[in-house]
Amino acid sequence: MTDTLAPGYIPPPTRRDWIAILSAILGAFMAILDIQIINSSLKDIQGALSATIEEGSWISTSYLVAEIIIIPLAAWLAMVLSPRRFAVSISVLFVIASLLCSMAWSLQSMIVFRVLQGLAGGALIPFAFSLVLTKLPLDIRPKGMALFAITATFAPSIGPTIGGWLTENFGWEWIFYINVVPGALMTLGLLYGLDRSPPRWELLRKGDYAGIVTMAIGLGCLQVCLEEGHREDWLESSYIITLGSIALISLACFVILQLSRDNHLVNLRLLTQRNFLLGSLANIGLGVGLYGTVFVLPVYLAQIQGYNALQIGQVIMWLGLPQLLLIPLVPVLMRHIPPRFICATGFLLFATGSFLSGSLNPDFAGDQFIAIQILRAMGQPLVLVPLSIIATAMIPPSQAGSASSLYNILRNLGGAMGIAMLATVLDSRAAYYFDILRSHVTPGNPAAAERLTLLTEHLGSAEAALRLLDGQVRQQAQIMAYNDAFHAIAIMLGFSLLCIIMTRGLPKAAR
Repeated sequence: MTDTLAPGYIPPPTRRDWIAILSAILGAFMAILDIQIINSSLKDIQGALSATIEEGSWISTSYLVAEIIIIPLAAWLAMVLSPRRFAVSISVLFVIASLLCSMAWSLQSMIVFRVLQGLAGGALIPFAFSLVLTKLPLDIRPKGMALFAITATFAPSIGPTIGGWLTENFGWEWIFYINVVPGALMTLGLLYGLDRSPPRWELLRKGDYAGIVTMAIGLGCLQVCLEEGHREDWLESSYIITLGSIALISLACFVILQLSRDNHLVNLRLLTQRNFLLGSLANIGLGVGLYGTVFVLPVYLAQIQGYNALQIGQVIMWLGLPQLLLIPLVPVLMRHIPPRFICATGFLLFATGSFLSGSLNPDFAGDQFIAIQILRAMGQPLVLVPLSIIATAMIPPSQAGSASSLYNILRNLGGAMGIAMLATVLDSRAAYYFDILRSHVTPGNPAAAERLTLLTEHLGSAEAALRLLDGQVRQQAQIMAYNDAFHAIAIMLGFSLLCIIMTRGLPKAAR
């Protein structure tokens, strides 16, 4: 029976359809895993390639820039090459690029290979999302969205743990070797699950090349600006100002081009649909929450508590593992409870966990984070699956490519903007709090004088006591800055909660 809610009828999925969807989701999982898995091994890779910290940051940045550029291009390239040929090509490229990364002999070669890996991995993410939209009818789609949700939550959660364990026990090369077996399975699954269809080379003549160029320049410059802005001190750097200006002009031209022609690269008019617009805005806040938490928490545990990569991974695992149990239950809940109620509850739990994380003190370490991590783990599955359905339920299958590109790129941009914002908050607020605390550590303050006397007696030197006291004051200022960072994440998640409250309820059949 045709689903009257859908502009185009989607038949029930066959076994081949499910194998194709699962294979594409496996690829998206590996692509997102590769963003986080390298962070815990970055020092080892920098040492092996004789790179400084600033130079080594491009190992991550190059992947993210390539990924964010390819996401809007994925739908068009899939039409030109045919979905099967496109999916298999990027799967093979992902495996080859991973092997090349493990054999990199210099920083420059590593950056080139990471760009290739980012192009392939970035294309796998929207392709998997669009397969869920085009292969699954509305009544089954929540199951597909639940599987896709694992890529967005579980992969970042276990990435640091796997990266740290592999690097400590086998060497950093193994963080790239582990892509080979899943990549081979993914390729075989896509070859079996997707139908053969001829390429449509005529689309190359009709391509929106002006849109491609302005989009690539704009998003590439914006991503580099967000990644490097904190290190370059933002508007104090002419380099960042130039990049930001190019990004602004290019993206403005891109928007004008997309709205003024029919053969657009991405259909921006989808944002006129209320639920898609509000769902996409909520997705930006979700990106801040997902990527911001995985950024701030490891830095806090390393800088304040002295944790190594493996210990940090063990704390973050508490965010990932419970979700594997909860995500399969969400589609069942959606049969009985409106998706926006479930999504709002998830954002509330996620925001509450982030707000509670802003209660740090020198003794607040891994054990104290377990309850908070479980609270976040309960919230995230309740967000990801319903949010995808709320945003895309009324999108026709013909627009699945544009919807997938916009939806995924906004979450990635939310994560990039969130990390840039949080890095700035940590530095600026730490300096602010240090100035306030230092103003109270004076000889005229009895408490400060007493503390300095006790430290002098214990250390046997006034100079050593002063150095220790200075370190304690700086640490306290940093802890207060981390509190502000977690509160900022909670505020962004609160913004997403408001967006979900303002969405229209879906008809019962769409759940």
